[in-house]
Amino acid sequence: MRKLNSIIGPAMIILLIIHGLWGAFQLSGVVPGGSAVRKILSYILVALVVLHIIIGIKLTLDTLIALKKSGASYFKNNLEFWIRRFSGLALILFICYHIFVFMSTSGEVFRLHVFGGVQLAAHILLTISLIIHLAFNIRPQFIAFGVTNKKYVKDVVIILSIILAACAIGFIVYYLRWNILWRYGS
Repeated sequence: MRKLNSIIGPAMIILLIIHGLWGAFQLSGVVPGGSAVRKILSYILVALVVLHIIIGIKLTLDTLIALKKSGASYFKNNLEFWIRRFSGLALILFICYHIFVFMSTSGEVFRLHVFGGVQLAAHILLTISLIIHLAFNIRPQFIAFGVTNKKYVKDVVIILSIILAACAIGFIVYYLRWNILWRYGS
């Protein structure tokens, strides 16, 4: 299961970068929406996320059961383990909200859906949760591929943080377009 998860991780990151940057450009008005390719890639990303969640739950339960049998207290000894789990839980909630905000009941993208302060805050928190989740999971991902140099881990975290910051800027621009330009006519 860990090997499968180590393959799913990079695939999700690549699709996330495509989805996030494409979405940021779309929200900023740089590229038009409604691409069939983007929709297909989004569905593949969601399928990988669901598989990642299932594997994560299974591995977490296996770990907790083994620790209960051994009598070890994992709660106090491994903060990173819990940061990974709680940031993952936050991501599940924010991803569901993200899908709800940008999808209609017919499955079509809502380009003019209300995007106020609550939606902006939730999407900024989505971005922050994603940065935290990636920052604490990149090192184990590299170890799974046999890379032990911490310099590479830091470089990847910085690059992904910059890309995710660009996504957050897309949300901010969309918020400003919705609440200033569209509301006051321009």
